[in-house]
Amino acid sequence: MLENLKKEAFEINLAIVRHKLVVLTWGNASALDRSSGIMAIKPSGVAYDTLTWQDMVLVDLEGKVIESKLKPSSDTLTHLEIYKGFAEVSGIVHTHSPWATTWAQAGKSIPALGTTHADHFSGGVPCLPTLTLEQVEEGYEKFTGTTLVEYFVSNRINPSHIPACLLSGHASFVWGKSVSKAFENAVALESCAKMAYHTLMLNPLATFPDHILNKHFRRKHGKDAYYGQGF
Repeated sequence: MLENLKKEAFEINLAIVRHKLVVLTWGNASALDRSSGIMAIKPSGVAYDTLTWQDMVLVDLEGKVIESKLKPSSDTLTHLEIYKGFAEVSGIVHTHSPWATTWAQAGKSIPALGTTHADHFSGGVPCLPTLTLEQVEEGYEKFTGTTLVEYFVSNRINPSHIPACLLSGHASFVWGKSVSKAFENAVALESCAKMAYHTLMLNPLATFPDHILNKHFRRKHGKDAYYGQGF
């Protein structure tokens, strides 16, 4: 089971490179087996072109390494806090993809401006405030995760309906019920970020009506979904 967990996480780590969401080592993906409480994540700083599935690091929900001579990703504590905060999440993708990161560095949320965005996200993808100096010094990666979860809870944002966020000045975190679904959401986020940027360049006043946004989201998500062959 744990070998399969490693392989699953490994394949998505390669996929985010193939889809140009990552250059150098600017990203990572993890998969969680909730029954055992064990996560597989990319090792810190290891080049993707030398990465093997055996290199994936297993850690428990407290961050203890289960078996590996390699250190887990420096973002491990962020991943763990998201898993602990969002019970429906079993996969996370973090990348510094160009378009999503552009919005993050500008400190701006990605607005929902059309049906393409609405097919994946039920509203704008929020850009969270930066951490305080005290939070950074006390535990940067852990507070990145806890403040992310707290933001969604306090703003009553359903993490299954908007499975992504931006961190001001940083980049994106994207999640899903599996690591493959998190990857799909990360690909969608990058495309939506690019389209939103160009849309606002053409029309800075562009908006999109909620009733169409809600219709398109519900076509693919929830009990009344009817898109595809799953009926």
